[in-house]
Amino acid sequence: MSKKHAKKQVNEFDETLAASRSFFEKNKKAILWGGGGLLAIIIIALLVHQFYITPRNNKANESIFYAEQAFMDGNYEKALNGDGANMGFLNVIDEYKNTKAGNLACLYAAKCYAATEKYQEAIDMLNKFDGCGDEMISPAATALKGNCYAELGENEKAAELLLKAANEADNNTISPTCLLQAGQILEFLGQKEKALDCYNQIKNKYQQSSLYYEIDKYIEGCK
Repeated sequence: MSKKHAKKQVNEFDETLAASRSFFEKNKKAILWGGGGLLAIIIIALLVHQFYITPRNNKANESIFYAEQAFMDGNYEKALNGDGANMGFLNVIDEYKNTKAGNLACLYAAKCYAATEKYQEAIDMLNKFDGCGDEMISPAATALKGNCYAELGENEKAAELLLKAANEADNNTISPTCLLQAGQILEFLGQKEKALDCYNQIKNKYQQSSLYYEIDKYIEGCK
């Protein structure tokens, strides 16, 4: 390599370096804020989770305990509204929105309303419940909504939700019951072919369920 060519490369390198330095000097605030801002966002998110979300969830879990006990005892009024000293499900929902306990309280409240024949209130609460990804709880919530619609005489909607719950669960515990209920509603609506399909699903897919041993009578009655 000639000295002239080497000197040219050095000059080009110096010019590039100078241009880079000039760019950084002009834009260093934006560059530093971009990297530092991202780090700040991560730190803030961690702090919020550690010092706000986690304690808030823990407090919500403690607060729902009394309401759960009242629910188990069948005292739905106290389960919903508390006793003055302890929170009910409605208080937990208001106080601890966006927590797991607050979400679960919506489902509990819906069950309380359904047990006291306040079916529209139950549906309203179920609309607030966003599910939890559990293969039992989420389908059970859908089935409860279907039953509430059936109690209100909205049978088409009820059958649709019960079939959805059976499909979501796809297990020997929830699915056969939902299919049987949907089948009976469809029979009532005069849709015997669809009802028969529900009963045949129980017979063919859920042979480990208790309903399997009595489903033949529903099949025969539907023909």
